Amino acid sequence: MPQSAARSVKHDALAGRIVNVRGGVVDVRFPGALPPMNGSIITGDNDDVVLEVVTHLDDATVRCIALTPTRGLWRGADAIYSGGPLMVPVGRRVLGRIFNVLGETIDGREPIEGGEWWPIHRPTVPLRQRSTVSEILETGVKALDLLAPLERGGKAGLFGGAGVGKTVLLMELINNMLEQHSGISMFAGIGERTREAEELYRELQDAGVLQQTVLFFGQMNEAPGARQRIGHAALSVAEYFRDEQHQDVLLLVDNIFRFVQAGQEVSGLMGHVPSRVGYQPTLDTELAELEERICSTQTGAITSIQAVYVPADDFTDPAAVATFSHLSASIVLSRRRASEGLYPAMDPLESNSSLLTPLIAGRRHYYLAQQVRSTLAQYEDLKDIIAMLGIDELSQTDRRTVYRARRLERFLTQPFFTTEQFTGMEGRLVPLEETLSSCERILSGEFDDYPESAFYMIGSVDEVNEEQRQ
Repeated sequence: MPQSAARSVKHDALAGRIVNVRGGVVDVRFPGALPPMNGSIITGDNDDVVLEVVTHLDDATVRCIALTPTRGLWRGADAIYSGGPLMVPVGRRVLGRIFNVLGETIDGREPIEGGEWWPIHRPTVPLRQRSTVSEILETGVKALDLLAPLERGGKAGLFGGAGVGKTVLLMELINNMLEQHSGISMFAGIGERTREAEELYRELQDAGVLQQTVLFFGQMNEAPGARQRIGHAALSVAEYFRDEQHQDVLLLVDNIFRFVQAGQEVSGLMGHVPSRVGYQPTLDTELAELEERICSTQTGAITSIQAVYVPADDFTDPAAVATFSHLSASIVLSRRRASEGLYPAMDPLESNSSLLTPLIAGRRHYYLAQQVRSTLAQYEDLKDIIAMLGIDELSQTDRRTVYRARRLERFLTQPFFTTEQFTGMEGRLVPLEETLSSCERILSGEFDDYPESAFYMIGSVDEVNEEQRQ
C-alpha cells in the first residue's frame, strides 16, 4: 500500500466495492455512509491503486479519479476509504528530495515515514490574512528586474520553446532566491518527460542548490489524475514553509498547460460535455483552485514562475486566456536572442509586468524602463535600413540611438552562477539600484566611446575599465 495512503487508513474505515472502471475513472459503491469529496480510496490486488473522490453520483455511489495505473482492476473488487484525503510529508526533512503525487520518494533514497503530513487540498488564505502591499521581488537578474519585475507573492508566466534557456534561468532564480532571501525553492513538474526530470535533478545537484529545493513530479507517462493533482501536492509543502517556517518560497511550475490538459482528459473520461475548443467546462474553476493558493501573507510569500505553452501560438485559446488572468508578469524568451548569444534570452519588448508602474516600481524605475524599451524599439525599426543601406546612411541622432541600444542589449546579458562550470565566467548577482544607475549612465552617453564588447556578460557598468576605451 502506498505510504501516504496507508498511514491514514483507520480500523473502522468505510468498505465498498467497485461497480465501474472506465480508464482513469472508477465508480465505487458504499453500502453505508459515503466518503467525503477529495477522500482517498485504496483498492487493487496489492492495495496499490489509489483513487480520489471527485463527485457523489447518488446516495450510495462515488465517482473517483485514479492517481495510479488501473491496469488489472475489476468490477467487484474491494475498495477501502482511507479515512482522509491524500497526504504529503512536510518539514525540513523533505528538502533535497523528489516526490510523486502520493508523497512517496522517487529518488532512490530511503522513504520518508512518520512525522507531519499535510493534505494536498487546502483552503486558500482568507483575504484578511493576505498582504495588501504590492512588493517587487528582486531576483538579481538585470533584464528581469528592470523590464519585467516579479511580484512577491505573485505569479509570472515564462514563455519559450526548447533550447532558449528556460531551465538555466529557473536554476539561477533558485540560486538567487537562496542567496538574497534565504528562501526555499519548489519545483512542480506537471507532465514532465522522465529525461527532463532526471536532467533537472542532476543540474540542481551540480549547481549546489538541491539541498534547499523540493521537487514534485507527475510525469507524462502517469495517470491524468496524478498530473492534475501534482501541483496541489507541491503547493501544500510550499504552504508549510510559508505558514509554519515563515519563509519565502519560489514555486516553479513546468508546465501549467499540461495541468489544464490533464483536467481535459479527466473531464472526458467522466463524461462531461466539453466546452469551447473541447476544453473541460470546469477549466476556470480548476485553474483558480490551484492559482489562488499562491499568495503572500504577513509572514511569508509563495512567488510562482510558471512555464506556459500556448497552443499553436494562439493567445485567444481558452487555456491561455484562463492562465493569463492570474499572471502579474510575462517573461518571453526569444530564440533569435539566444542564437546571438544574448543570455538570458529575454525579449525586452515582448516581456512585461503589471508592477512596472510609477506607483509600485517608482517613477525613476518606470521612466527608465520606458526609455530603455523606446531605445531598443527604435533600433529594431532601424535594422532593415541598416541591412539594406548600411549604418552610415542613418542620421547622427539615429546612429547614436543604435550605438546605445547595442550597448544596452549587451549590458542586459549576465553571467550566471549556475553556468560557471561551463562558461568559466564568475556569476553576477546585480542589485536593482545598480542596474538602474548603469542603464542611466549608458543612456546618458557616458560610455559612447567604449566598445560594445566591453558590456557583454558583466554585472554593473563599473566593471568596464579605462583600458577598454577605444
